[in-house]
Amino acid sequence: MKYPELLNFSHVLPQLDQFDCIIDARSEAEYALDHLPGAINCPVLDNAERIRVGTMYKQDSAFEAKKVGAALVAKNIARHIETLWLDKPREWRPLVYCWRGGNRSGSMVHILARIGWPVVQLDGGYKAYRAHVSETLLEAPQVEFKVVCGTTGSGKSRLLEVLASVGAQVLDLEQLAAHRGSVLGSLPSCPQPSQKMFETTIWDALRRFDPARPVFVESESKKVGQLRVPDALMDKMRRSPCISLALSRPDRVRLLMEDYQHFTASPDILNAQLDCLVKLHGREKINAWHEMANGGRMPELVDQLLVEHYDPAYLRSIDRNFVRFNEAELVELGDIGKDDFLAAATHLNR
Repeated sequence: MKYPELLNFSHVLPQLDQFDCIIDARSEAEYALDHLPGAINCPVLDNAERIRVGTMYKQDSAFEAKKVGAALVAKNIARHIETLWLDKPREWRPLVYCWRGGNRSGSMVHILARIGWPVVQLDGGYKAYRAHVSETLLEAPQVEFKVVCGTTGSGKSRLLEVLASVGAQVLDLEQLAAHRGSVLGSLPSCPQPSQKMFETTIWDALRRFDPARPVFVESESKKVGQLRVPDALMDKMRRSPCISLALSRPDRVRLLMEDYQHFTASPDILNAQLDCLVKLHGREKINAWHEMANGGRMPELVDQLLVEHYDPAYLRSIDRNFVRFNEAELVELGDIGKDDFLAAATHLNR
């Protein structure tokens, strides 16, 4: 075999998990927006260098830009070799890609192959990978879902976490989206990924599932925070069998107080989110909720939010969107302790 080997994504996919390393040679900003699952970022041109060379290419000449770019690329690849790969054996087999599989990844694989490593370059680069993900997500997933339904605070996310811990297959869209899926569902300490990165993590999770076993998923809306669930996935979920998770309202309040950062953070953060509900509930009601938050009356506020906002919205949505909810299997939780969720997860994963 002659290296570097140039493979398109259809040939790379069956062996994607077998490479010793997946190297994204693009800039930090490109990598942050989205990248192949498990890839590490080793830019041949960093953000500032890419802008510098691109500006020279447009304003001066391609020849001058290539000279400067070549010097920067050589220096950066040398640094990556020295700091990351000097200890790698001859058999080390990385996959390298850039935006279109051109100059940036080409420069890196040329040097790695000259060293003697059996390096593979992704033909078409990230664009080819992204086209595959987009095309795949247009089709209904080839797995059977069990949709965990339940009013806000009933412990759906906790149940999914415990189901995963006992070996069940779980697609946790809220975890992948870094959001709990409601107006107070943002995680103040964790921004949401890009839409493309969200779709990458969904695609990666779906491709790993065993189609002979069910996949547990929560009854999400079409959007989780600012991110859109792919239509084909959403349609499949809405036609799937349901599980109805039930928990008493006092226990739901306790659970939300434990799980939602907004209820333990500064009242100002919570009040800013509550202002998003003015059109639904009016300024007078929101001001009353502000007073509860400012006065530290969080359990009372959470209870009112459940009764007046979350529960009515949930009941309208679940009946309209999940067509098999009326035949759902009922799972009642007696409390919110670990043993309660473990018993429910064990029952469902039998």
